[in-house]
Amino acid sequence: MKAMILAAGLGTRLRPLTNTIPKALIRLNGITLLERAIKKISLAGFNEIMINVHHFPEQIKHFLEQKKYFGLNISISDESDELLDTGGGLKKAAWFFNDAKPFLLHNVDVLTDINLNELLNSHIKNNSIATLAVMKRESSRQFLFDDEMNLCGWQNLKTNEEKISKKLKNHFLKYAFCGIQILEPAIFDFFPQENKFSLIDFYLKTSEEKTIKGNISDSSFFFDLGTIKKLNEAEKQTTEIL
Repeated sequence: MKAMILAAGLGTRLRPLTNTIPKALIRLNGITLLERAIKKISLAGFNEIMINVHHFPEQIKHFLEQKKYFGLNISISDESDELLDTGGGLKKAAWFFNDAKPFLLHNVDVLTDINLNELLNSHIKNNSIATLAVMKRESSRQFLFDDEMNLCGWQNLKTNEEKISKKLKNHFLKYAFCGIQILEPAIFDFFPQENKFSLIDFYLKTSEEKTIKGNISDSSFFFDLGTIKKLNEAEKQTTEIL
């Protein structure tokens, strides 16, 4: 099975740590975020992995060489010339997903015990073009779903910004995205012509025509390690979590 780790971000909220190293190589209790993501993914049976890079890309390449690629088939999508955002980064790596099978997309800065195999099974059962791992947690950004967990919109509770992809009924469900998703290769057929775009915006637009589902996670822990504060919290609460 194939997977992609999104690791090209600048990690601006993690400065000054990311002034000299990429976010993917920041260590949590001695283990890099990239290694944690790779191990979690591989334990779930995903043995062919694409990793996109931009910020200090040579450091990531050297790290993987030192680790002998963890004994896996790992490829690099180099965005050194231009950071392509989440959608553009996936689009550039589209050639990798050539087996007509669903694949995993996983943010490098997410630490959680979400069961990836259950997420995959749910995706296959729902016959959707994309299945997003979501959960009830505090977050200023929330996806909106109908009662059947079809994606309907998005809200930013801090700015009151709202994006609606379908006509919402009076009742809808709010869940925070976990940065993990299962996608069908057919999704590339709906990608925009531009090479730099956000997956979130794409999901909202595409959900007008195609089924994009949310899968509610019962994860016992979740950390978005995008800030130093969250990184410190995770270090205090975890030791050998993958």
